[in-house]
Amino acid sequence: MNFPLYIAKRYILSNSKNNAINIINRIASMGIIVGAMALFVVLSVFSGLKVFSLSFTNDIDPDLKISSILGKSFLISPDQESKIKKIEGLASYTKIIEERVLFTFDGKQEVTYLKGVDANFNQVNAIETKLFNGQWLKPDTYQVVVGYSIAQKFSMGLLDFNRQLEVLVPKPGKGAIENPEQAFNKTDVIPVGIYAISEDLDSKYVFADLGLAQELLEYKTNQVSGIEIKTKTGADESAITEQLQTIFNNKITVKNRAQLNESLYKMLNTENIAVYLIFTLVIVVALFNLIGALIMMILDKKGNLKTLFNLGTEIKDLRKIFLLQGTLLSVFGGIIGLVLGIIIVLLQEYFQLIMITPTLAYPVIFSLENVLIVMGTIVTLGFIASLIASSRVSKKLLE
Repeated sequence: MNFPLYIAKRYILSNSKNNAINIINRIASMGIIVGAMALFVVLSVFSGLKVFSLSFTNDIDPDLKISSILGKSFLISPDQESKIKKIEGLASYTKIIEERVLFTFDGKQEVTYLKGVDANFNQVNAIETKLFNGQWLKPDTYQVVVGYSIAQKFSMGLLDFNRQLEVLVPKPGKGAIENPEQAFNKTDVIPVGIYAISEDLDSKYVFADLGLAQELLEYKTNQVSGIEIKTKTGADESAITEQLQTIFNNKITVKNRAQLNESLYKMLNTENIAVYLIFTLVIVVALFNLIGALIMMILDKKGNLKTLFNLGTEIKDLRKIFLLQGTLLSVFGGIIGLVLGIIIVLLQEYFQLIMITPTLAYPVIFSLENVLIVMGTIVTLGFIASLIASSRVSKKLLE
């Protein structure tokens, strides 16, 4: 039988004769419970906000994106396309062209990205599901799909044949420009759809047919600026990347969603860490109550400890009693706090009790990772606090 554990459990379950010590113990327990609950709820909220924030970019970004390391564009041969199709774990791919160009409409101007896409684009990206109005563009046409912010800035509707949306692309080449009118390739395009994702993304792209983009940029039919890839569920991204590098002779870069939105991911992760550290500090302050409660318990049980010491119990075992008592209090308090936090999170997740707007609930996500983080934090800090308090037990104290 573990003698220190037995005594520690007895001290937890029994009340002290000193009512002040009982009150201090309850306050310490409540501090651990509330701290664990608050930390779990906040981490779940930030997990929800992270997923919510990334959901916007996920609608427009692929799983993997290929771009050239030698310039803005590269050539893709039929043989390379055939090899890409055979890659295990690759669900679909689409060829794209991205270039900053000038759009003019009814005397207004806007510089943004023209994104030429082929017929496979809808199989890789979910942009078509985000259409606010109109329809998706048809291949081999002069149709375009614009963002809601651009449509608002231009005060532009769809299929307006009286006022044309014009796109101007600088001609490639070197030397001085003699006639500014001849410096651009330009054509009129027809807006047939408006997409709406977020304020930033709605002004980022104007989608057009790949052939139109190649014509404006004077690209060859097999010349593209990138290839976007959708992978199958559970596919090995690193293995796919290695095969792609082999196909293109290591002249490309392959980025996943996290790398395409590196600054956004860093910001969200930094916020998550900052919030975790702030609430961990709150828990540390709450555990000072545990240290005080254990020291008060040591002083209250001084007579019992002296008796056990005279009967042959070693000082390290007497210290272990209070180390185990504090650790058990932390474990039990952490479990109770986690249960309460899980109930709150699940209620919000399924019943949407708190709303940001009438149609948007405050995002939260229940995650086993957060459960382990909270429990690990509480137990670790509780152990350290108990170790500090139990070190007060010494021969000098008992003499």
